[in-house]
Amino acid sequence: MTSLIPPRKYFELVVFDCDGVLVDSEVIAVPVDQRVLADLGWELGLEEIVERFVGRSEASFIAEVEEHLGIELADGWDRKYEPWYRTAFDRDLVAVDGVVAALDELLLPHCVASSGSHAKMRRTLGQTGLLHRFDGRIFSATEVARGKPAPDLFLHAADRLGTPPERCVVVEDSAYGVQAARAAGMHVLAYAGGVTPAERLAGPGTTVFHDMRQLPELVAAGRPA
Repeated sequence: MTSLIPPRKYFELVVFDCDGVLVDSEVIAVPVDQRVLADLGWELGLEEIVERFVGRSEASFIAEVEEHLGIELADGWDRKYEPWYRTAFDRDLVAVDGVVAALDELLLPHCVASSGSHAKMRRTLGQTGLLHRFDGRIFSATEVARGKPAPDLFLHAADRLGTPPERCVVVEDSAYGVQAARAAGMHVLAYAGGVTPAERLAGPGTTVFHDMRQLPELVAAGRPA
């Protein structure tokens, strides 16, 4: 008898976001973002900062700040604030709970595709001991025309690694990243253990999970038909 249950499609590549998925940086960065924005003249609550900015590129952050404040930020505007982030990261940054065990069990090829710059990823992945796991397979929004929520970065990573988008699964923790993965035609494993509430991540083509230790099993299960 022919089964009426459609077969699952199995993945060939796991694409990781970096901040909040590999390194537990969002809980550190968002309060610093709040201080920076206040110093520039824009008072925002932590939840609104998460909604507006988490998962987006630095270029998007700058554009929105300039539009809201009606100013143009000069070259080097952020030098004053770099020590704020560096001090907080040096003191508190660790790998996301459970991600090392998940990577140890992961059998498929994997890469990083992040809104952060290469310099930032080298620093944070290096500090948490994860950099060597992704050498040569790290992609930044600085390499594409449009950052998340556009699909460009994820499509770029898939193309560079020779994998059809429909055979990729993206591990994300931000609403903008989830939107980008969906737009790229990739299934999303949305990690709700960070700063973005689970309800903002849920939707079509998305599996929400709360413990990074679940990741290998979710990847092995493949894409629901």
